Parts: sequence; C-alpha cells; structure tokens
Amino acid sequence: MMKIAITLTILMVGSMFYSQTWKTYPYVPAGSQVSFPLDEGRHSAEPSEWWYTIGHVVGATTGKHYSYMLTYFYYPYGTSIDGFRILNISDDDNLIFNDETKVLSYDSLATDKLYIEANLLGGGVETWKNKMNGTNALPFEYEINASSADVTLSLDYNTTKRPLILGDDGYLLQGDSNYTYYYSQTGIDVLGSITYNGITENIAGLGWIDRQYGTLNPSNGTEYEWFSIQLSNDMDINLWNIFNAEYKVPDDEKFRIFAAYVNDTTQYTSSDFELERLSYAYTPDSVKCYAQSWRLTSPINNVDLTIATLYSNSEVQSPFRFYEGATTVSGTVNGTSVTGVGFTELLHAYEVPDVTIANNGNVWNNSIPFYWNLNNPDDGNPLFYKLEYSNNNQQSYTLIVDGISDTSYIWNTNQFSNGDTFWLKLSGYSIDGTLVGSTTKQFTYDNTVGLSEQVKALVFCYPNPARESIRIKAEDIQKIEIIDSNGKLIRTEKRKIINVKNLKRGSYIVKTYTKSGVFTDKIMLE
Repeated sequence: MMKIAITLTILMVGSMFYSQTWKTYPYVPAGSQVSFPLDEGRHSAEPSEWWYTIGHVVGATTGKHYSYMLTYFYYPYGTSIDGFRILNISDDDNLIFNDETKVLSYDSLATDKLYIEANLLGGGVETWKNKMNGTNALPFEYEINASSADVTLSLDYNTTKRPLILGDDGYLLQGDSNYTYYYSQTGIDVLGSITYNGITENIAGLGWIDRQYGTLNPSNGTEYEWFSIQLSNDMDINLWNIFNAEYKVPDDEKFRIFAAYVNDTTQYTSSDFELERLSYAYTPDSVKCYAQSWRLTSPINNVDLTIATLYSNSEVQSPFRFYEGATTVSGTVNGTSVTGVGFTELLHAYEVPDVTIANNGNVWNNSIPFYWNLNNPDDGNPLFYKLEYSNNNQQSYTLIVDGISDTSYIWNTNQFSNGDTFWLKLSGYSIDGTLVGSTTKQFTYDNTVGLSEQVKALVFCYPNPARESIRIKAEDIQKIEIIDSNGKLIRTEKRKIINVKNLKRGSYIVKTYTKSGVFTDKIMLE
C-alpha cells in the first residue's frame, strides 16, 4: 500500500495550487449546455438522474487507507419510492469491502441547486448539499452525511479544479439509443470523519463527483466499463467503453469516450483510444467474471497507462450485480512517468468462450483447414486458441498449435493413413487463461477428399441457435436467402452479419450463394 499512499499524497498536495477564477455562482462554462448551480439540482424533465461521488482517504489516527462510493439515484417506481442509494466503503489495506443499497424517498431534492435530503426505507436521513456562509452557498463546496450498517461518513468537499464538461458541451449520445447530460468534478479536497468498526477518526484525501441526467440508466441493460483516473501530473480522465447488444464496442463516439482534464485551460473529449483487458477474475460464487486490469493507450498526449483493481471481491449485489471498486494507475503521459488512483464501474461481465469446430462432416486431410467459430464473441475478450489431437480415444492429447488468434489452421502432418481416426480438441482462452472453453470432434483421415468438400468446410452460418444476429463465414458471397419453416423466402441479404432480432423465433433455412456453389444451413432463432 506504500505506492498508493505516496500517490494519494502527491495528488492531494498538487490539487491546492490551481487558479480558481471560475469558482463562483453562477458559472457557465464556455459553449456548455450545463451551468452551476442550476444543473447541480434535480432535472424534473429527465427520466433518470444520479449524483455520484467517490473518494480515496486516509485516517488520521490509524493511517488506514479507505475508498468509498456514494450514489443517489432518482428513478421512481410505485407511489412512495423515488429511487435508491448505494454506499460502499473499502478498507484498502486489509482488502475488505462493504456495500449497502437502500430504497428511498426524497424529503428535499432541489431543482435550482444541490440540496438532497434522502429518507431511507427502514430509517435514517442522509444529506448532500452546499456548504453555506450565512444565507449564501459556497460555490463548489459541499457537505455530505451518510451512514450504513458498517460505516458513517461525514465529509467536507472543496472542489479545486474547473469542472470537466464531457463532450465539450456537456451533452452526449451514449450507447445504442440513450442521451445524457454529463459533467465531472475531478479534483476535490476531502476532509471529515469516518466511523468504521467502531473507531471514529478524521480523514483527508481526494474526491471526484460525476453528474448525469437523461435517458441513460445503468439498470436498463446497457453494459459498460467506466473509469475515473486521477494522475500525479494533475491530468484526470473520465473513460467509457460501452458494449452494444452483440458485445461489440463500435468505433463510434457514442460507445467510446475519453474525456480529459489536462489543466485549468485545457480539456477535451475524444474516441481515439484503445483499451486492452489484461486479466479477469470470478466473483467468489463463480457467477460473474469481470476484467481486473487494463492497458489504456491514446495518441493524444501519448497516454500509456496500466489500470488495476485493488482486489476482485468488490461487487455490488443490489439493485443489480456490478463491480465497483478502487484502482491504481501507473504509466506515462507524453513520455513522463505518472502514477494515480481511480475507480472503475463494471456493468459488463464476461462469459466462458463457446467454441465449435465448424468443418462440415468428419473427413479430413492435411489440405483442408480446420475451421471454428466463437458463438459468443466479445470485444472485451479477444481470444487465443489452442489445437490438440488424440489418437488413443481421448486418453491423452498432444499439442498441435497454441497461442493463435485466427479461427482457422492448416495442419501439415503425414502421420495418418487412410481410415485412421483421431479426436481434435479446440480450446479458446482469455489473455490470462481465466476464461477457457473447449470442444472436441472426431475426424477420419481420407486423402481422396475433393475440392467440393473443402469448399463446403469453409462455408457455415453461426451462432446456432442465434438471438440478435447471424454471421456467414464464406468468401465471394453473391447473396444470402433466409427461408422460413414453410418454405417462404423471408429476406435476401448480401452482408455477412445479418440482424435477426425482428424475426419470429423458430427454425429457418439459410442459403448462401457463392461462386463455388450454393450451401444450405438450418438455424434456430430463440
């Protein structure tokens, strides 16, 4: 924890030396659709809204490092419930995570400023509001009081950096169909006290506020990986990778968001970055698997950072399951070494690879490639593949090739004679080997297999069964026909990826016309 402590100290000291000519109410950033204090309050015209804050603090008495997340959601249901509150607190030295979610009603939720009084179901009132100087609000300074069964927080916030306005004007399209108004306060000096395990002590550290309102709602099925990054060179980053329904992260600003506070006069939003997952971990009950470390690169400012969670058991259970926890950061910006702290919120979990060997039939010779498909592709988990064979009825396997990323392989071997049989084992695995899926298929060696069988082996339709879309593996496609169980032609396509969400569930024939012939597959939509 020494590295975390040093980094946190540097960040806390560095945050005190900013010019704060902007720190006044009202404040309207140039070209922005958000203003302060108005847009710190509730937006009655927006269906979903939340007030989110995180922090890294150190106890004055124990020297213990804590991280926390507190969020108030406005998302009413029923007649008496206005939303819910999530409060997490972590003992980062001993890797202990505590979380509590409570439904609530708002006794007060101001629309012209930040003033929250939350009445928790089961008892307790929590507040988040501006600090006051008599009857005047202190701009960008707040007091927060919240308690769970495990912890009590009493926090004083003093914002030290100009707000980061995402998308340059504070309005973003996010995911397939959502919009959001969005700003962050990336530099906050935190003072106050914490009661944890019966010990009350003063704390000091670094905080962050995120504010969003619009149609984006974390509980509506949108899956993403989000990061806050606070660096020792005073640069802060708000990062999003949003997955579509097919677990893709399109190369589009709606799905890829890199918003950076560089200094008091420079901030920007871009989609020009890459996020590579380096490791994964299962939850203790083995139900969910989340990414746990990442490499973030961007040509703008030559960013090259490694982000890592402090520990894997930091999952919120209610109102739905997602990962929320503190991170460490290290790397370079413009060639200069930096360290940092942050948080990650992971609503995207990863599945065991579902792989199938796609060669049609069971005859093979070394002129025919082995082909396979991944039925649950995921941009966040690009796989490596391993092929093995067994000629002793699967009692043991011998390696053919390992560490390849292609979905085909030509095995040049002369060890088989006509009529020999063997088992082929295909395994797909994540970069760290946490996620592994495998399948087997028996083949008979036959060196008389002709060209037509080879071509047929290269044309197939997957996944099967399918839900959102089907993909055609073929070259020189002329057209593709989808025919229902009654023999009626439903659609004609030329694209290799076909959206089938609007088709009725059931079985269909997919006919693929190529220069080499017509190939037919039966596929099930579920």
